[in-house]
Amino acid sequence: MKYLSRQCLVFLFGALALVAHADDFRVGFVNTDRIFREANTAKAAQAKLEQEFSKRERDLTAIGDTLKNASDKFEREAPTLSESQRTQRQKQLLDQDRDFQRKRREFQEDLNARKNEELQQVLERANRVVKQVAEAEKYDVVLQEAVYINPKHDITDKVIKALNAAK
Repeated sequence: MKYLSRQCLVFLFGALALVAHADDFRVGFVNTDRIFREANTAKAAQAKLEQEFSKRERDLTAIGDTLKNASDKFEREAPTLSESQRTQRQKQLLDQDRDFQRKRREFQEDLNARKNEELQQVLERANRVVKQVAEAEKYDVVLQEAVYINPKHDITDKVIKALNAAK
């Protein structure tokens, strides 16, 4: 299967190379990483995520700080505690740490899921704009991934400008 897909890619790029020699064939390139960094819609999505998750992040930071302080206090007081007190405090700290790690993991999962949702919306909007730019300027092919692209084929600035203009 892997070999077959390589053959298809080689054929596709060979065909593109042949067609590219025709004077009326136009190729464009869009850098999606730049769109995610520079487009106003991407910046708005990032700000929305920061607003949505900042309180939970602050709460987790506070819990982590409290847990660290409690752990430091336990380390200082451990030599003076009885065996049963030491065991009880260790168990409490382990339970608190386990709860903290669970909350941190849930937070990260929620953040990643929302980030993917927001980026997907930005990408869908960007793809619509790429299609509009390609049709308006009569591009035959627009690539989003390439190892190397001549800067004269890069239409990322046009796409970002159109994305920023379209609200």
